[in-house]
Amino acid sequence: MSKQETWTTDRLLTVAEAADRLNTSERYPRRLIEERRIAFVRIGRHVRIPASALEEFIASGLVQPVTLRMRRAA
Repeated sequence: MSKQETWTTDRLLTVAEAADRLNTSERYPRRLIEERRIAFVRIGRHVRIPASALEEFIASGLVQPVTLRMRRAA
């Protein structure tokens, strides 16, 4: 399934809903849209963010924990 097909069946979130999922203010998703860092859809004057695009954005920022080896005392 291509991205186009995924987005057509995907739920479109308002900026407020996206901000709620990111646990941020509405200003942050609007800035992501302005900087073209996240995919979005324009419907007239309204802007919507596909839920899959938001999940992809979150996953791209995921940092895996580092496992440190214990050093032996000298």
